[in-house]
Amino acid sequence: MNIVIEDVTFTYPSGTHALRGVTLRLDAGEAVAIVGENGAGKTTLVKHLNGLLKPTTGRVLIGDWDTREHTVARMAARVGYVFQNPDDQIVERSVGEEVAFGPRHLGRTPAEQAADATAALEMVELVEHTKTHPYDLTAAQRKLVTLASVLAMRTPVVIFDEPTMGQDARGVALIGRIVDGLKAEGRTVITITHDIDFCAAHFGRVVAMADGQVLADGPAADVFTRADLLATTNVEPPQLVRLAQALALPRAPLTVEGFVETLKGSGGAGEQGSK
Repeated sequence: MNIVIEDVTFTYPSGTHALRGVTLRLDAGEAVAIVGENGAGKTTLVKHLNGLLKPTTGRVLIGDWDTREHTVARMAARVGYVFQNPDDQIVERSVGEEVAFGPRHLGRTPAEQAADATAALEMVELVEHTKTHPYDLTAAQRKLVTLASVLAMRTPVVIFDEPTMGQDARGVALIGRIVDGLKAEGRTVITITHDIDFCAAHFGRVVAMADGQVLADGPAADVFTRADLLATTNVEPPQLVRLAQALALPRAPLTVEGFVETLKGSGGAGEQGSK
C-alpha cells in the first residue's frame, strides 16, 4: 500500500519543532533509506507512519487510512516498526513468546502464531533460542529478536531504525538478506541508518534530512554523489562512491560489480584518476 505524507509538521510539548513541512510519497514495494545527522527528524518522521506520533499539522496516509483516525494497535496491522534499542521493545519472558506477541494481538490462532514465530526466528537464525529469556542473549541477538517479532506480523510496511547498529559482519549480511527478501515479496521497506554502505547496497531510494526538512529525495546513486549536500547532513558518501570520485570515473556505482564494470569501461579515466 502507498504511503503519503502531506506537508507534515510536528512540535513536541517542549516546543521543539521536529518536522517542518515534510511531503513525501512512498509507493508500495519501495525500499527507502532515510539518512541525516542525529536530530534531523528521521525517527520523528517514521513514528508518524504507525501512529506513535500524530502530525501537528498535515496528514499521513497508509493506504486509505489516515493515521490520525486509528490507534497504534490498529496501525500495527499495516506497519511493523523495529526500534533502534531492542530493550525498548521486548516485553515477554522467552524469545518465542516475544516473537509471537504481535501475531497474538492481531488475533491469529495459536497455530498461526506458532507458525509465524517459527518462520521469523528461522529468518534471523535464532530458532534454537525459542525458549531462551531475551535478556540471556547478547544485545545484537536481542536486536534480531525484535526484528523477528516484526517479521512475524507479516505487515505490508516494515520500518527498521538503525538495523545494523551493534551487529558484526555476519549480522549485517543477515539483515541485508532479510531486507532483500522483503523487497522480493513486494513489501515496503523503510530504514533509518547511519550505515551508508549498507544503505547503498540494499536501498534504491534515499531521503536526506536536516533540521526537520527533506533536503534531497531520489535514487541512491544520485543523492550519494551530491557531496555538497551530504556535507550539510554530516553524511559521508559510500566508500565506492568516494573511490570512484577519487579516480575521476564517469559515474559512481553503488555495488562492487558496477564499480568494476565502470572501471573497465572508463578507459584511461580511472587510470589517470588513480595517478
